[in-house]
Amino acid sequence: MQKRTVLIFSIFVSYIIFQFLWWEVLLVKQSNEIIKEKQNLVALSTTNFDTILKDIEELESKKIKRVCMIVGEGTVFMLILLFGIIKVRSSIKKEIELNEQQKNFILSVSHELKTPIAASKLQIQTLLKHELNREKQIELLSNALEETERLNKLVENVLTVNQLSNKNISFHKEDFNCSELIEIIVKRYFSNFVINKTLKLNIEENIYLNADKDLIQSVVINLIENAIKYSFEEVNIVLNLKKENNKIVFEIGDNGIGISAFEKEKIFEKFYRSGNEDTRKTKGTGIGLFLVKSICDLHHASINVLPNQPKGSVFKIEFQG
Repeated sequence: MQKRTVLIFSIFVSYIIFQFLWWEVLLVKQSNEIIKEKQNLVALSTTNFDTILKDIEELESKKIKRVCMIVGEGTVFMLILLFGIIKVRSSIKKEIELNEQQKNFILSVSHELKTPIAASKLQIQTLLKHELNREKQIELLSNALEETERLNKLVENVLTVNQLSNKNISFHKEDFNCSELIEIIVKRYFSNFVINKTLKLNIEENIYLNADKDLIQSVVINLIENAIKYSFEEVNIVLNLKKENNKIVFEIGDNGIGISAFEKEKIFEKFYRSGNEDTRKTKGTGIGLFLVKSICDLHHASINVLPNQPKGSVFKIEFQG
């Protein structure tokens, strides 16, 4: 349907341009014929050769000026028309891309919602159907709780993105200990990675930040999950929090696939997901980094993507101290 719309638009535009050019050619041709007829009338109206020559030269000069005027005005009109066509085509293209991204987003969210629900259901059904020892019960309940937390984070992200898009998000700034907050987040959601030494923390103590605590929590969670998601071969993530040049700097680096220069311009767009074959296999909705960037903008904080060594990426956020 979208391709058909573009095709119809292209045919319509091509027809308009062709008709305009044809009209311009006919107008110039008609003008030349009128001037030629006037020249014939001048030749018939007098026998004075000098007068005839002078009148013909004047008519020839008028013809040239008229042709230049028609061509000039036509060219300006054509340029304006082409500019409008390019803008309309660009808008249609963006609309098609957005619709495609929204379609992919709905499919991704549906899948992301089904997975933890199905996993939690399986854990609970197992508990109900079988007589299990206490250790196994705790394991199943822990797994169910983990999937519930995952589901909760996804729902919170979707709700927050909706609020940000509609500009009706609740925004409450307060002074809080950012060092403690990050340690609590890591302990609650990513403790296994710390135990396995695949997530290393370099956090300066007692760094206080004036910001919305809940939104900053979303930033930290989304950036850590993003780093884990795109570290295919081996997870090796380093999280830094420090004060630097009167600024509070939060960095998270990974040794994943990295981000190309082209991708750096697009990764913070809503619903955007990397298009290469590797990253298509990863789970995700395309709203995590959009959420991070939007929250940073609300706090007037800068966020940049830097290359990591020897491979991977570093997301660096700078808050005013």
